Amino acid sequence: MAGPLLDVLCGERRDPPPVWLMRQAGRYLPEYRALRSEAGGFLNMVYVPERAEEITLQPIRRFRMDGAILFSDILVVAHAMGQELSFVEGEGPRLVPTLEHAALEMLTPAHERFEPVWETVGRLSRSLATDVTLIGFAGSPWTVASYMVAGEGDRDPARILAYSDPVRFGRIIDLIVDATVDYLSGQIAAGAEAVKLFDSWAGALASSEFDRWVVGPTRAIVERLKARHPGTPIIGFPRGAGAGIVRYAHETRVDALAIDETIDPADAHEALPAGLPVQGNVDNMALVAGGSALDAAVDRCVAALRGRPHVVNLGHGCVPQTPIPNVERLLARVRGAKA
Repeated sequence: MAGPLLDVLCGERRDPPPVWLMRQAGRYLPEYRALRSEAGGFLNMVYVPERAEEITLQPIRRFRMDGAILFSDILVVAHAMGQELSFVEGEGPRLVPTLEHAALEMLTPAHERFEPVWETVGRLSRSLATDVTLIGFAGSPWTVASYMVAGEGDRDPARILAYSDPVRFGRIIDLIVDATVDYLSGQIAAGAEAVKLFDSWAGALASSEFDRWVVGPTRAIVERLKARHPGTPIIGFPRGAGAGIVRYAHETRVDALAIDETIDPADAHEALPAGLPVQGNVDNMALVAGGSALDAAVDRCVAALRGRPHVVNLGHGCVPQTPIPNVERLLARVRGAKA
């Protein structure tokens, strides 16, 4: 397997650029909604390889994306480390016990919880066409720790703990780094051709805290993965980091950088290391709006990043209200056909 996406992640420019979309498999697709209704719960999809494989393949069949990203969740790592994980309909994930006060000795990694995900990756590596790049992923330590400390999607308890007890918080981060390296290494061994680190809440931190809890742990993961799997591209996504993306790119040594919709792609091109592949950054709300607004957003992104290896993607993921014809229009625009 290889394909244009993998070529770009390895530093080659392509015209037109390859395309995949964050959350390209999900609630905006009727085939996904049908399977979720049958499964009866989110974890019954994540941990059942046949279902996770099918969900990953749905947007590939429908749209011929250049990349297939594993269907899973960033909190698989927290679950494997010993917290119980559930999803409350309409509210999101819940983890217990929370780590504001719980003894950290309870965090004993259970790699058997990774095994269904690794099996899904193996199945996908055999079922995908050779020109579609298979992308594995994990949450970055800061974002995963935020959930683990609060037990839900609230960043403030982790921010407070990082200031008030940096030794304890650092231990949590170190444990997540260890588990994440093993998790991603297993995905690569099973057939993932590239992996991505999602730091969805990187923008919540002050500058010095960003360096300590985002840049440092990400660099540790990158170094250890490169030692185990030289040649496998690693994509970093520090969402909301603003100007911090430049330090992040230089100091983490990721192979490619995903940028969110708040970053001007022309500014990113000027500021980032020459030749660094960039992924992004069409606004997902422009994708919902469609029409000339979507065309303009796509054109700006492609034109600004034409001077470097570029993967067209969104600044964040597809939302449930995304119209399918708008996804088709985006792809046609990038690939040079008339919508």
